[in-house]
Amino acid sequence: MAERLVELEKSLKALANRRRLAVVKYLTSHKYASVGEIAGHLKLSVAATSRHLRQLANADIVATEQVGTIVNYSLSKDSGLISAFRQFL
Repeated sequence: MAERLVELEKSLKALANRRRLAVVKYLTSHKYASVGEIAGHLKLSVAATSRHLRQLANADIVATEQVGTIVNYSLSKDSGLISAFRQFL
């Protein structure tokens, strides 16, 4: 039980930022996207977007897939929190 609370806290902290929420919202309407695509949509630098994606990945909210030299990001299929989040978009 305590471990699940720690995981929930980690996820909620990762989502407690409007830029990261925007990333999650973008990924709900796109199967996957590169950091450059996400940065362009959100009008953020690639470096800032990469930092936000790293925090979301560390909280298991987004998943990564390497395709050649490109890293694609998608919403994690294992995150129950994302399923709940989709209901509010």
